[in-house]
Amino acid sequence: MNIDQLRKVAPRALPYLNQINLAMLKFGITTKASQAAYVAQMLHESGNFTKMEENLNYSPVGLLATWPSRFTPATAAQYGRTAAHPANQVIIANIAYGNRMGNGPSTTGEGWRYRGRGPGQLTGKNNYRDCGAALGMDLIAYPELVASPDVGCLAFAWFWSKGNPTGKSLSLLADKGQINAVSVAVNGGEKGLAERAQLTRDMMAVMA
Repeated sequence: MNIDQLRKVAPRALPYLNQINLAMLKFGITTKASQAAYVAQMLHESGNFTKMEENLNYSPVGLLATWPSRFTPATAAQYGRTAAHPANQVIIANIAYGNRMGNGPSTTGEGWRYRGRGPGQLTGKNNYRDCGAALGMDLIAYPELVASPDVGCLAFAWFWSKGNPTGKSLSLLADKGQINAVSVAVNGGEKGLAERAQLTRDMMAVMA
C-alpha cells in the first residue's frame, strides 16, 4: 500500500503507513482484497487511527444494549455515564470481560488490564498471551505496548492471520468478498457492518 492510496481514504492514518505495511508483510496479508479489508477494519475499530485504547464511556442504555447478559438495569445505572456521574470505565471493563477470553473474575481486574488496545482493539488475556508469544513480547506483563501503533498493527495482523475465532486467516474470507463475515470475526458481533463494508470498498477502489 502506498501513501497516495491511503491518503485518499484515511489521511489521519498516514503516519502509520510503514507500520501497516510491515505488519501485512510479516503475516502474509498480500492480496489487494485482504489488504483493503485489513486496513478498513482497523480504520473502523480505531476511529481512523485516533483511538488506541477501548472507549468504555457507555451510558446505561449503551451497556444494556452491548452486554445485556452482563449488566442489569441497576448495575448499568450505577456504572454507566449519567448526568449525575461519569462512567466507571474500570468496573465496566471488569464486568464486561470478566471470566471471558482467559480473564479471571471481575475482582481480578483483568477485564480492564486486557481491554481493547491498538488499531485492531486486541482484547482478552488469552489474545495478549498468544499474540505476545508470536511477536516475542511479554504482553501479559506489558499490555500497554499494544496501544503503540507499531505493536498494535502487528497485533492486529497476528489476530487477522491466526488469532481470530475462525482459526484461519481472514484473508480467505476477504478474498471471497465476505466482508460481513470478516467483520463478525473481528468484532464478535455485527457492530458497524455498513461502515466496515464501505471502508473496504473505498480501499479497494483506490488500490485498483
